[in-house]
Amino acid sequence: MAVDFLGLEAFLSIAERGSFRKAAAHLNLSQTGLSHRIRKFEEALGCRLLARTTRQVTLTPAGLELAGRARGPVEALVAVLSELRAGAGRGEESVTIGCLPTIAVHHIPRLLVEFARTHPAVMVKVFDHSASEIADGVARGDAEFGITIVSANRWDLDIVPLLTEAFVVACPAAHEFATRPHLSWADLEGRPMVRVAPHTGNRALLDEALGARRDAMDWRYEVQHLATAISMVESGLALAVVPRLAVDASGSAGVVAVPLRDPGVLRRLGVVSRRGVPLSPAAEAMLALLRRHFRTRPKDKVAPAA
Repeated sequence: MAVDFLGLEAFLSIAERGSFRKAAAHLNLSQTGLSHRIRKFEEALGCRLLARTTRQVTLTPAGLELAGRARGPVEALVAVLSELRAGAGRGEESVTIGCLPTIAVHHIPRLLVEFARTHPAVMVKVFDHSASEIADGVARGDAEFGITIVSANRWDLDIVPLLTEAFVVACPAAHEFATRPHLSWADLEGRPMVRVAPHTGNRALLDEALGARRDAMDWRYEVQHLATAISMVESGLALAVVPRLAVDASGSAGVVAVPLRDPGVLRRLGVVSRRGVPLSPAAEAMLALLRRHFRTRPKDKVAPAA
């Protein structure tokens, strides 16, 4: 059904003030005009919201339910509209993006330094979320675009490949594996390992690549975030199989990334945006910086997507 915002506004104003007269004055309406709005609103809903006598106005059970459930969302909507109006009045512009934490920690700050030179008045919001949260946020319009793991296509999103990177073995710098040119999964059997939780995109990629072989590994620890896994590796608790960018993002000299084979595992990152919705000029500029940044990354770390 179409939402009668004027009728909802009139109802909430009466519910808050307990009086048609006060609500009409607040909304700059005549009492006759206010009564017309309420009558039209109730007819559309098919139920009475207000019980009015010559002395007072009370809420019916339906009115009580609507007032309790609608007030918060309406106030939030009014706040958003007020912010947009205030920002437009000041000529402000903003960009909101979604981003995997491994990208947000190690790459986004440097990109924002460059972006601020050419767009000093643009406010930037970064949601550093999981892969599924990023896709859902872009689909809802919470972010203009997102940098996430490329998985199954979604009808509501456009996906453009950005880069491909390998999973590596993260081990302490003093570990016997640290100087090896590469490792296999067989080398890791019997070694304490830490992995991320099942709901993450990285875990799904590893589970798919290993199949039944994953049951042969000694998964001693499980965490929610790659940064936590890297910290546990640095402490000497366990080894971890993580994307190369996760080791870069840690910035720790105490953790070494060793190439992994048999099987090697790759993850493909891409840029997702809402299908049919053009990006703002500021978002386009930021995305161009992002693509140029990854085109110039060392090839032994990440490879730009074709």
